[in-house]
Amino acid sequence: MNPAPFDLSRIGAGLPVAAVTGELRAALAGGVAVVQAPPGSGKTTLVPPLVAGHLHDRSGDGPPARVVVTQPRRVAARAAARRLAHLSGTRVGELVGHTVRGDRRAGPRTLVEFVTPGVLLRRLLEDPELTGTGAVVLDEVHERGLESDLLVGMLAEVRQLREDLVLVAMSATLDAPRFAGLLGDGAPAPVVDCPAALHPLAVHWASAPGRRTDERGVTREFLDHVARTAASAHAQALARDAATDALVFVPGAWEVAQVARRLRERHRGVEVVELHGRVGPAEQDRATAGRGPGDPPRVVVATSLAESSLTVPGVRLVVDSGLSREPRRDAGRGMTGLVTVAASRASAEQRAGRAARLGPGEVVRCYDERTWAAMPAHLTPELAAADLTGAALLLACWGAPGGRGMALPDPLPPAALAEAVAVLHGLGALDAQGRATATGRLLATVPVDPRLARGLLDGARLVGARPAAEVVAMVSDDHRPPGGDLSRLLGDLRAGRAPDARRWAEEARRLEGIAAGLLRSGRPAPGTAAPTGGNGVPGDAVVGAVVALALPERIARRAGDSWLLVSGTRAGLPAGSALAGHEWLAVADVTRAGGAAAAGTGAVVRAAAPLDRALAEQCAEHLLTDEVRARFDGDRVTARRVRALGAVELSATPVRAPREAARAAVRAALAEHGTGLVGWSDAAEGLRRRLGLLHHHLGAPWPDVSEAALAARLEEWLAPELDALAGGARTAGVDLTAPLRRLLPWPQAGRLDELAPERLAVASGSRVRIAYPPADDPGRRPVVSVKLQECFGWAASPTVADGRVPILFHLLSPAGRPLAVTDDLASFWSGPYAQVRAEMRGRYPKHPWPEDPWTARATARTARRA
Repeated sequence: MNPAPFDLSRIGAGLPVAAVTGELRAALAGGVAVVQAPPGSGKTTLVPPLVAGHLHDRSGDGPPARVVVTQPRRVAARAAARRLAHLSGTRVGELVGHTVRGDRRAGPRTLVEFVTPGVLLRRLLEDPELTGTGAVVLDEVHERGLESDLLVGMLAEVRQLREDLVLVAMSATLDAPRFAGLLGDGAPAPVVDCPAALHPLAVHWASAPGRRTDERGVTREFLDHVARTAASAHAQALARDAATDALVFVPGAWEVAQVARRLRERHRGVEVVELHGRVGPAEQDRATAGRGPGDPPRVVVATSLAESSLTVPGVRLVVDSGLSREPRRDAGRGMTGLVTVAASRASAEQRAGRAARLGPGEVVRCYDERTWAAMPAHLTPELAAADLTGAALLLACWGAPGGRGMALPDPLPPAALAEAVAVLHGLGALDAQGRATATGRLLATVPVDPRLARGLLDGARLVGARPAAEVVAMVSDDHRPPGGDLSRLLGDLRAGRAPDARRWAEEARRLEGIAAGLLRSGRPAPGTAAPTGGNGVPGDAVVGAVVALALPERIARRAGDSWLLVSGTRAGLPAGSALAGHEWLAVADVTRAGGAAAAGTGAVVRAAAPLDRALAEQCAEHLLTDEVRARFDGDRVTARRVRALGAVELSATPVRAPREAARAAVRAALAEHGTGLVGWSDAAEGLRRRLGLLHHHLGAPWPDVSEAALAARLEEWLAPELDALAGGARTAGVDLTAPLRRLLPWPQAGRLDELAPERLAVASGSRVRIAYPPADDPGRRPVVSVKLQECFGWAASPTVADGRVPILFHLLSPAGRPLAVTDDLASFWSGPYAQVRAEMRGRYPKHPWPEDPWTARATARTARRA
């Protein structure tokens, strides 16, 4: 038998997870295992070569199969490969390799390959059996990335076909049993637990004096606070132990740069290192390599990347902003993007734990204990908050539309899934049954969002493969151009002036090759808007054209101080943006925001490029409509012939409304605003209230006349009036009394005045109107407001609705002001009346206030005339 490929004793030296290697080997005998170990325990370093050894032992003298290990981020995949290659005494690309977007270093001898989840997903679509792969290790599954969650379900299905495939999931938190249940075949997979080996950890609180975030994101004042706190805490720690390095957590790359700059200005004699997803390999190595002899103390400023994906050695101090950047959907505005939110308490615990791996450590939290208590317990799974368009396409290509029947950690949210499916139908990527079409499978081969894939391929036909690839590479990498101007950013990238220009150029070349190859293959292009080989787009409109092809629903036209998107969303522009002078824009990124930039819309365009109307219509041809739109404004029906691009009107001409369109407009207006839009006369409202009370207390056959019930039965009681309004009549000529009578039940209608009379004869002989409760609140009591003197001697308690509902009397003074409320006149005369008499007879001496109201004559007149 060939010798084992890895020296596990050397690789695992000093790693806590080495203590459970025997247990893990036993678990691997069943083909599936879940490893639960905290960050820094060495699971990413030791478990993959151990699994490779297991495959080696199983293969005998045959060729060993490869172990594919997923890492949630490119920077983590590269770092893990470099670390394991170094420990195995080889170079990256030999025994250990990596494959991430735009960078592959692996060969035929590679036994352990670190990849991002997206790379493995596309391999599965191309080769569902994963030929040549003997094991898959899903690392950091606790982070609940969308692609990692999809892999759990897909690999569980693959293993049903390939029992020899070894699956290992690794989690840094206590949710391992969830994944054990999903990956196990009939019974949960064994869980190998490596307990945390933390040293004592001191927790300090350093609350910020102001807000941490505002409508624009993290405040500069809070970043100042984080930098001051980190500098002070690190200086104090160095005074106690000169070997102390610090790790500062902030939410994103921009915040990393801001805090690092402030630290360099105020914390002299210390090396400040930045660590986030965009740093290059050299910067990664500086951050993840230990401090050498004679090196200055270090402060590493990092995003959540350093929570669990990467280990930063030598850290004894953690400074935590308590913020995180997570994807969020705004379904109402059709927007998705990264949003700064409070980190979860689980994430904060992982961050703090980085300080206590090597010995006693401390964490300084830049917030107070009250904020800590309000933080969510766990992070939000990405699938619960992200755009699902790419995921829905992958699942359709896999043969499981919507994830039906798959063992996913959580089901896809129905509303977000329906929205994604609608987008894919618009791209022609799905058929009526939700299965992937040829276009959908083509778009799935391009490693970007399906909409950007459409922009790349159609854009290559319209403006050329190179410009289209440059634009898609720029938009897909979440750049934030100054003033939101993508054309300016593209110029800076081409000139090498923008950050990450080198990485952008590499990605653009890769996408150019993909686009050119697909076009040369003669495979059908996804869209129909772009003529083959076209070069007629002006240079200053190239960016806008590609963005519009990718995101036609985000084409926008100026509407006063804001811009109206084809989707119906309104948004403002950043102050001073050069885009403000353009009537048409192709918007790549629009996010929720407040402040002056939003112009009262609640949203701001973060990235866009100029466009003209002709290109807008060409790129979004499928969204063009030409139709007659009728509208009922509560007075009469009007109509216009409208040519529109989604919600953006291009032209409108007044026309006479077709009868059906006019009826539909009236029905829609009444359904939205209620029947009150037509107007209830006093007589109609009175009848409606009487019917409402009878329906409430007597039930059928008396009709329900609530707003909802009337709206649902418009054609039954209002049909002639709908025809009249649709024909041009005005609402002033419509009285709803007669239409309402169409709902009266016969022959019971003959008892309407008996059961719910309009007026009540009181003791004085007057006939007083009964005020019935509103039809939408019929449970209240009917009321008769009458002067007290008109009820002398009256002991009866009148009722309506066949004696079921007593009338409530509001007894009034001679001036019409309330004196008493009662539904029991006999009790009133025998008790409260005496006090009312004592208070009122001096105020109203001309009116009768007899001591004995039982024998007095009821009258509506003064005492002299009575």
